[in-house]
Amino acid sequence: MNEILCDVAVVGAGPAGLAAAAAAKQQGAKRVIVVERDAAPGGILLQCIHPGFGLSYFKEELTGPEYASRFAKKAKEAGVEFLTDVTVLEVGDGYLRCIGAACGLIEVRAGAVVLAMGCRERTRGSIRTPGTRPAGVYTAGAGQRLVNRQNLMIGKRIVILGSGDIGMIMARRLTLQGAKVEAVVELLPYLAGLTRNRVQCLDDFDIPLLLSHTVTEIRGHQRVEAVKIAAVDDKRQPIPGTERVIECDTLLLSVGLIPENELTRAAGIAIDRVTNGPSVNQYMQTSLPSVFACGNVVHVNDLVDNVSRESEQAGRSAAKFAQGTLPKAREIACKAAAGVRYVVPQRIVLSGEAEDLTLYFRVLAPGGASTLTAAQAGKSLADRKVRRVSPGEMEHLNLKSTALGDGDIEVALAAEEVK
Repeated sequence: MNEILCDVAVVGAGPAGLAAAAAAKQQGAKRVIVVERDAAPGGILLQCIHPGFGLSYFKEELTGPEYASRFAKKAKEAGVEFLTDVTVLEVGDGYLRCIGAACGLIEVRAGAVVLAMGCRERTRGSIRTPGTRPAGVYTAGAGQRLVNRQNLMIGKRIVILGSGDIGMIMARRLTLQGAKVEAVVELLPYLAGLTRNRVQCLDDFDIPLLLSHTVTEIRGHQRVEAVKIAAVDDKRQPIPGTERVIECDTLLLSVGLIPENELTRAAGIAIDRVTNGPSVNQYMQTSLPSVFACGNVVHVNDLVDNVSRESEQAGRSAAKFAQGTLPKAREIACKAAAGVRYVVPQRIVLSGEAEDLTLYFRVLAPGGASTLTAAQAGKSLADRKVRRVSPGEMEHLNLKSTALGDGDIEVALAAEEVK
């Protein structure tokens, strides 16, 4: 087995991996290697040809490939090395074991490792949709790749199950390609994705959104012929008597994303039971000190701009760890309190250094005017008023490390009183 030595090794060349690698080089890491199983860097952004990326990070609107190319260029100009068409088989304390058609088995030895594998889609098997097994059932991402990268049309009459962002964006894309999107069917009583995507992708094209509905049966033999849908109750169970059949030739599934953490679990790294990603501190350091993580492998983000910033933190921290300069101190926990589903980072290192900290979190349910708060031992650390909240949109609070003391940090949501 061949061995390669480096300061920082990054798993994945999507937006998270590219940002982390470039930041590690800028932090002073001499040799940074990115291992990517695809043939080229860019990740999922290469098939996201719609605009809307970079509004926060670059202050301009870019397509996915444009956004990815900027970070790929940045990484290459910084001297980052890429191993493409190479799959990582194992992650350990300061090493990766990989395999590739051209290089065979190799081991990458690193001072620090950054996990940036992204996430994958839930499939029909995950949600156990009854019915036959015809052609024409796709995940939204698979449909997006076929249409945008391989120039293949996936159907003419489409039903989309789930109101995730990829599903809504594909509703618009397929309509522009001449298909008829019969409906977007959402199990929850509220939107799963961003409000702006509902407006721009569904409302602007008169595509029906059916909340509190689900697909109860897929019909067809060689090809999808129809789906049966029904309204659901507050326990998300179909309500008898509400069923109706929609004729279609394609069912697109946009029913959630799962962080790609098989390598993480195999390495014995602690996993957060809510996010299904590794538990990290503000340096994006996992429970295995030499291993860092960033992007959708930690928690599913709705904006790539947030992924880039988070990943740059991971890259800088990994470089510092390899150089022996990353702060070490006791940690306190960040916990989700009233109205909040999870918080990232889950831990804060009390390093004694003056730092700007950002806590990212999602609320449990949609609501109107609210106050977001972070408190420690009953003392408010930060608060922010918002006009509305939704589980489909990430929230954040900014803290100063100098304000922290002992005790857990609790992040909570309080609804404003109607006057």
